[in-house]
Amino acid sequence: MTTILVTGGAGYIGSHAVLALQRRGYEVIVLDNLVYGHRDIAEKVLKVELVVGDISDRSLLDDLFATRNIAAVMHFSAYAYVGESVSDPAKYYRNNVVGTLTLLEAMAAASVQKFVFSSTCATYGMPETIPIPENHPQNPINPYGATKLMVEQILKDFEAAYGLKSVSFRYFNAAGADPTGLIGEDHHPETHLIPLILLAALGKRDSISIFGTDYPTRDGTCIRDYIHVTDIAQAHVLGLEYLLQGGETEIFNLGNGNGFSVREMIATAQAVTGREIPVALGDRRPGDPPSLVGSSEKARKSLGWHPQYSDLSQIVSHAWQWHQQRHE
Repeated sequence: MTTILVTGGAGYIGSHAVLALQRRGYEVIVLDNLVYGHRDIAEKVLKVELVVGDISDRSLLDDLFATRNIAAVMHFSAYAYVGESVSDPAKYYRNNVVGTLTLLEAMAAASVQKFVFSSTCATYGMPETIPIPENHPQNPINPYGATKLMVEQILKDFEAAYGLKSVSFRYFNAAGADPTGLIGEDHHPETHLIPLILLAALGKRDSISIFGTDYPTRDGTCIRDYIHVTDIAQAHVLGLEYLLQGGETEIFNLGNGNGFSVREMIATAQAVTGREIPVALGDRRPGDPPSLVGSSEKARKSLGWHPQYSDLSQIVSHAWQWHQQRHE
């Protein structure tokens, strides 16, 4: 059985990737420092081997690669709060760049040469065209996006020097939960729109805030491209198998290619939950572009990736099922 090391596999997207790998028949080892990951999800729900540790711990990594027959690594161990990256950039450069570099060095030393990287659309910065293609200029406007772009450059250099092959996924707004209700999104603090809306529906928050109602969009609120987390996980499995079959280094966007506004998201959540969701109107936040929508044609054509859950009501319904059982 092929063994895959998943860093950050106890977190939101990482745990869904673990589940997708298990369903595909892979042996999975999770490495997670549990700063944001959940031990109960990894051990009790996914029943996966969990190694509690950090990607910056070279001796731990060397031991893992020496004692396990690891064929490839999926990497989700990044800090991902944009605002925090602005206020505490050192934390982000240390973990997202230095930590990843340590992981890649350990892989090179152990001759593990397949790497699937969780990148982000934040590497693009303010969009010049919509939908955003992979060859769009990369000008990140926050340290979080900058750290991911740096890792993409490191991967190019590691391929040239050490022969490491990688697939990087720049995805847009991950959303939803496993359709069976097994796992879902549970951040502390929570900053993502759909969970915040649903927490308001559950009465765990007083209201949901709309930051800016005067954008040049169809209803004045920001438009974003939401992609079901299960579809993201499936893309990672396809990217892994592409590499295991001898594929070359590639970069892919992941998104639905459709944008939904904040008001549309709230209206959908009210319809799904059958509950009134209080709304508070606020000013625009600096750095928020009016619209972010990605083109995923390359992933569709090259990997045969086809999102199963592109309907907004499906995405919200799966998230609602999870949040009810997790928080109500």
